[in-house]
Amino acid sequence: MQKALVLGASGGMGYSIVKELSSRGIMVTAFARTREKLEKLFADDANITIYTGDVFRIDDLDEAAKGVDTIFQSCNIPYVEWEEKLPIMMSNILQTAEKHSAKLAIVDNIYAYGRSRGGKTSETTVKNPHTKKGRIRLEVENLVKESKVLALIAHFPDFYGPNAENTILNYTLLNIVEDKNSSFVGKQSISREFIYTPDGAKAIVSLSLKEKAYGQNWNIPGFGTISGDEIVKTVREITGYQKGVSTVSKNMIRFLGLFNRQMREVVEMFYLNEEPIVLNGEKYENFIGPIPRTSYREGLRQTIEYMKQTQ
Repeated sequence: MQKALVLGASGGMGYSIVKELSSRGIMVTAFARTREKLEKLFADDANITIYTGDVFRIDDLDEAAKGVDTIFQSCNIPYVEWEEKLPIMMSNILQTAEKHSAKLAIVDNIYAYGRSRGGKTSETTVKNPHTKKGRIRLEVENLVKESKVLALIAHFPDFYGPNAENTILNYTLLNIVEDKNSSFVGKQSISREFIYTPDGAKAIVSLSLKEKAYGQNWNIPGFGTISGDEIVKTVREITGYQKGVSTVSKNMIRFLGLFNRQMREVVEMFYLNEEPIVLNGEKYENFIGPIPRTSYREGLRQTIEYMKQTQ
């Protein structure tokens, strides 16, 4: 790979993918809608070219993709727009990749798997989504597989890490960093899986450099599971934080959904806080080697340090 395009470069995983590619000496075009944020994140890196554009404008994608051999799709849009716009977005990306003969590496979540069947979820687990958003993700995955584009799809658990702002852990950490009372989404006694975004970026970039990785799905797990109680305890030890951390329940989000459509969409996915899916990474390990795994203590420490520096 000589040159890559990262869509959604100002988001949590997109930011880490751009940094990972640059660290390997690969020239990167960082694509997002807001130039000011792109400049703040990447202006000091000679390997990175900033491109301001809209994934719903095919001309923007076409211009940004000139000369690239791999496109990383890490762009996301609000839940309320998924049904109407997510297939359109992917169709634009596929059209662009095909025109430029570029490979495609896709950052995906775990929604299409549906409910946990117990144990760890592998790539051979039949996708049986029971939510609207899970069905939309599967529809988009099928668009990719039916296209002529050489693509790989990497499934990740929930993110946390530097610049990963639109995540449930960031919701908790933000107030902690500001030394305010905070909240945790879901029962704090339940253990679930999160992935530190620099680890996820290392994994998907490593896959993207292997020809045989394309045409396949890959599950990328985090550093095991951790409960909300353990996260809060670890953060207190790291920071000395002493204020309270309350629990945000499904009923609380449902109540907010009476007034906010986005919150109504969040309610549908709350099952992941109650019946967590844990990913099996054996396929990746057999193909690439050990999955990058930063401990939760170190990942939280680095995330908090980044948040303090960028306040």
